[in-house]
Amino acid sequence: MTASTPLLVTFAAYLLLMVGVGFVAWRRTRTFDDYILGGRSLGSYVTALAAGASDMSGWLMMGLPGALYLGGASEAWIAVGLILGAWANWKYVAGPLRVYTERTRNALTLPDYFTHRFEDNSRVLRILSALVILVFFAIYCASGIVAGARMFESVFGLPYAQAMLWGAMVTIAYTFIGGFLAVSWTDTIQATLMIFALLLVPVFAIVGADGPAQAVALVEQVDPARLQWIGAGGLVAVVSALAWGLGYFGQPHILARFMAADSLATIPRARRIGMTWMILCLAGAVATGFFGIAWFAAHPEAAAPVEANPERVFIALSELLFNPWIAGVLLSAILAAIMSTLSAQLLVCSSALTEDFYRGFVRPKAGHAELVWVGRAMVLAVALLAIWIARDPDSRVLGLVAYAWAGFGAAFGPVVVLSLLWKRMTRDGAIAGMLAGALTVLLWKQTGSALYEIVPGFAAGMLAIVVVSLLGKAPSPALQAQHEQVRLTLREQGH
Repeated sequence: MTASTPLLVTFAAYLLLMVGVGFVAWRRTRTFDDYILGGRSLGSYVTALAAGASDMSGWLMMGLPGALYLGGASEAWIAVGLILGAWANWKYVAGPLRVYTERTRNALTLPDYFTHRFEDNSRVLRILSALVILVFFAIYCASGIVAGARMFESVFGLPYAQAMLWGAMVTIAYTFIGGFLAVSWTDTIQATLMIFALLLVPVFAIVGADGPAQAVALVEQVDPARLQWIGAGGLVAVVSALAWGLGYFGQPHILARFMAADSLATIPRARRIGMTWMILCLAGAVATGFFGIAWFAAHPEAAAPVEANPERVFIALSELLFNPWIAGVLLSAILAAIMSTLSAQLLVCSSALTEDFYRGFVRPKAGHAELVWVGRAMVLAVALLAIWIARDPDSRVLGLVAYAWAGFGAAFGPVVVLSLLWKRMTRDGAIAGMLAGALTVLLWKQTGSALYEIVPGFAAGMLAIVVVSLLGKAPSPALQAQHEQVRLTLREQGH
């Protein structure tokens, strides 16, 4: 048995399991509502882990450890910002969004929700929000395909182009077949695998560096600056890292999990499960990158691949610290992280194209069977576009994720938050906020500023919504009454 045989067997078993789950979900998918939102049937455990797994893509096991390996402790502020942002999203957005989307004609997508929340008969909001989804998710999906290519490239020595296709193929298959239920069920399996891997690898890296104290000493020998909590970028870098948390309020693939919960009562328990999982995973990713510095300092003969591309630190440690069978399981966790997010993103893009363009403008009276097949065709179309974007072998996972994350956070975050909390918000305010947030991110990125573009983008979106809403005509009494009814329901159930 060659060294690669256990990896091949482990990967094959894992991939077959994912496709098998897709076929089981296919048998449960009877309507377009089932394909897009699972019939709002997710319990607290699946809601929590599906939200977490769809959030934590390949950047969790490649991009974030790579950032810690390259920059040291100062990069950990990203994890702190994400934890704060995710908790606020669960606490203040999840419950209201679950109730509001059901009250607004059972909205299945964010564009659908925005349209009915503001009674936008012109459908400008629907078109604009769907376009934002397609632009930024094309970039986000590309990051997942790059991460998958990096893994297959590293583990099996495949050329980048071939590795890219293998990395995307199975995810496209089970998303195409089973839709939302397949994505959510596989997310639950993948989240379990991810936390196992992220807790195991850093522990063995610390042991391999002769304990925590010696590991910290080795990091200091490599570069004392990597022990500093405030790095060369100063406070601007810290603010930029913490600002990653703002992105949660506008991520359609995460918000869709809140919308799909089986009831409002599910949310608090799901929040506790989801936040526990997230804190442990982020701690493991940070520790992998940081203590990876120490391990490779103690074993410099093995450091060449990681020095060439720091985003391979988790892959390299898994291969070097464990026998091939266990390494196969650990590397399958990277594939799990990649597949869970990529599948969720493909489905959201498919939803936008099918629900908001095809049914909204082309075939308003299309039946459920037709819409499901159009949705599947859109999964393939978006996947091909993402593969085209990811074709550059010099692409970096964290860079692509950061851009898309900022785009969604600034374009949708202020609109989602204020639409749930402020009854005076208007349709024109929502349009202005979406445009201001998205355009600020796109333009700020071109300046080369050290400040993460989500900070000015989110601020611009908030300001535009408030100013335009206050200058315009107040929403109709019916819309304000609907808002009050939602708030009353939340208060009655302790939210």
